[in-house]
Amino acid sequence: HVQLVESGGGLVQAGGSLRLSCVVSGGFFRINLMAWYRQTPRDEREFVARMPGIRDADYGDSVRGRFTISRGNEENAVYLQMNNLKPEDTGVYYCHTNVWTMSTGSTYYWGEGTQVTVSS
Repeated sequence: HVQLVESGGGLVQAGGSLRLSCVVSGGFFRINLMAWYRQTPRDEREFVARMPGIRDADYGDSVRGRFTISRGNEENAVYLQMNNLKPEDTGVYYCHTNVWTMSTGSTYYWGEGTQVTVSS
């Protein structure tokens, strides 16, 4: 059973930094995609960043230049370094992955989310 466990959220002042982590575990054969989304009080779930492989990365317009997504050496971990945080970055951040398993093939999973709160 594939599980995603996020950590690293918290409360920070505007201009500060946080680093989120997500570890994927369970019976998967290959990880195809790892990404971060967020749910803010104002909007629907918003795309933040993604890595379709181990090198290339895409970012949402609102975070480009401030956030950096990276993969761990273990390849089953993904990180989101968030710098120069703004109050509008406040929300629940979700890890999202596409993995290939022997039983279900290509399947998408979501983590349970970690709260990020940026005070002004």
